[in-house]
Amino acid sequence: MSRVVRALALVLVLLVTGCGEDGQGSNVDPELVDAVEAPELGACRVLTPDDVALPSNATETVNCEEQHNAETYAVGQLPAALDDAGYDDPEVGAFAYDRCSEKFMTFLGADESVVMRTVVSWAWFRPSEKAWDEGARWYRCDIVGGGDQSESYVDLPRTAEGLLLRQADRWMVCVNGDSVAEAPKIPCSEEHNWRAVTTIKVGEASEKYPGDRVVEVKTRDFCSDSVGAWLSYPVDYDYGYTWFHEAEWEAGNRRSICWARTDQ
Repeated sequence: MSRVVRALALVLVLLVTGCGEDGQGSNVDPELVDAVEAPELGACRVLTPDDVALPSNATETVNCEEQHNAETYAVGQLPAALDDAGYDDPEVGAFAYDRCSEKFMTFLGADESVVMRTVVSWAWFRPSEKAWDEGARWYRCDIVGGGDQSESYVDLPRTAEGLLLRQADRWMVCVNGDSVAEAPKIPCSEEHNWRAVTTIKVGEASEKYPGDRVVEVKTRDFCSDSVGAWLSYPVDYDYGYTWFHEAEWEAGNRRSICWARTDQ
């Protein structure tokens, strides 16, 4: 018997758009609040989910040898074509999404399938509105020790570079609950009964969104077979899947996630 689970995720939308709230995060460094200059690459911080929800961040940096849960892994300038873009222009978010997601995989040493199944995620920040008005056009990509459902973040090693080369359980995503939709995501090193085991590519970058029904059915059928194979084709097994909608598609995501019910 198979259990089909539909889970919704907003993380990609939040990462692209920000929440538009005022502020620059917690433990603010006044010198960074309206900085026009690009941020420091490799800087470490202690961030909260509330900090990550903001479009800009000026949280003070800490020594990477000390306790931290965020690391800046990419910094760059927006293209000249966006010099006249508005602060919340979707094209700015789309550009940052492409750059941060690509560099995230390279930095962690993983492919797209693996990074979608990890407990760590990324956030991007832009200059403050004042700095933007003064001509600042940089973006900053941070890896953080958690995701959109995290109430707090786990600590990262001195550097997270190459973190997923070995895919250790402490960095891979699992769930302990009746379904993957209702329980928070946790590291697979903790007690669990669901594990994200594979992903499916449901479309190409150039394709238009095919509709919820097409994406869900394609995901369901693939995950049934894929999870069965991962479990070595048992007679009876439960599987679940997370599929994403048009907003996430427009943000650049073309994959769904398959879950196996297992304590392994």
